[in-house]
Amino acid sequence: MTLQSIRFNSLLLASFALITAVILAGTDSLTKDRIAASERQAAQRALLEIIPLDRHNNDLLMDVQPIPEKFWPLLGLKKGGDIHIARNNGQPVAAIIPTLTADGYSGNISMIVGVNIDGSIAGVRVVEHKETPGLGDKVDIKKSDWILSFNTKSLSNPQPAGWDVKKNGGDFDQFTGATITPRAVIYQIAKVLDYFSKDSERLLAVASTTAEGATQ
Repeated sequence: MTLQSIRFNSLLLASFALITAVILAGTDSLTKDRIAASERQAAQRALLEIIPLDRHNNDLLMDVQPIPEKFWPLLGLKKGGDIHIARNNGQPVAAIIPTLTADGYSGNISMIVGVNIDGSIAGVRVVEHKETPGLGDKVDIKKSDWILSFNTKSLSNPQPAGWDVKKNGGDFDQFTGATITPRAVIYQIAKVLDYFSKDSERLLAVASTTAEGATQ
């Protein structure tokens, strides 16, 4: 093989490698964009299940406030998180709060809890869990409507003793053959309401200030 042939083959291989790298980079970029868009749509759907469009006219994904670190333990969070504020014509109507309980039968149960400005629950959704199919997985709206039983509830409805399963004298149903999981969810939702009662004044004031600034 002549020196000229070697150089030609080397240039050909280098060109092929460059083209391949460009194609892979472009594919990776497109894939990341599609994944990000898919995740955004999924997050938006979950938020809209709790606060539908007829209750707000702001972007729930963009209108957020960080959770103060002192409240992380109460909400079961180790790295904090953002609270989504729902507003109608600039006025706060509800907050959607992330929370986690580690006391599920099979481990962590992650939720988002919508709380209206009057302290009542707008809705709850479990976003991640590892509960047993047919038993603990009834916390998932796809498996059961049990999670809807929290709608309109508050710290005073029921009274504190009512925030438990009926087996323990509370107001909420347990699952047949499963008490640990629903009890863990009930307790954690009550903690979210407790958090909101302690931080709502700051949270809603910040939200109102943010809304005013955005309209100027």
